[in-house]
Amino acid sequence: QVQLVESGGGLVQAGGSLRLSCAASGRTFSSYTMGWFRRAPGKEREFVAAIRLSGDNTYYADSVKGRFTISRDNAKNTVYLRMNSLKPEDTAVYYCAGGLDVIFYNSKTWDYWGQGTQVTVSS
Repeated sequence: QVQLVESGGGLVQAGGSLRLSCAASGRTFSSYTMGWFRRAPGKEREFVAAIRLSGDNTYYADSVKGRFTISRDNAKNTVYLRMNSLKPEDTAVYYCAGGLDVIFYNSKTWDYWGQGTQVTVSS
C-alpha cells in the first residue's frame, strides 16, 4: 500500500513558477512509476508527466513539454513537478499518482492517488 500527499500548490501570476511535491509512504516507492495528472474546472483529469523507477526516463504531455520537469528522489520517497512559464490554462487541481504497470495517459491504470493540490495561475 502506498499513500501519497501533495504539497506546493498555490496562486501564481502567468509566467511564474511553482514546484509541487508528492511525499509517498511505503517501502516500495522506488518500485513504482510515478506521475502527475491535473483536472481543470469542467474538464476531465488529464495526464501531465511521468517518471520511471530510476528517474532516467521521463514523459510529458505536449501541453507542458519544455515548461514542466518531473523528478524523483527515491531516498526521500518524493516526486516533484517543477512548473515554469505557467499559463492561466495550467490552472487545475494537480494529483500525484503511482502505479506498477501503467499506461501513462490512462488514469484507470494507475494504482494510487493523492488528494490533490490546487494550482491557480492568474493572467
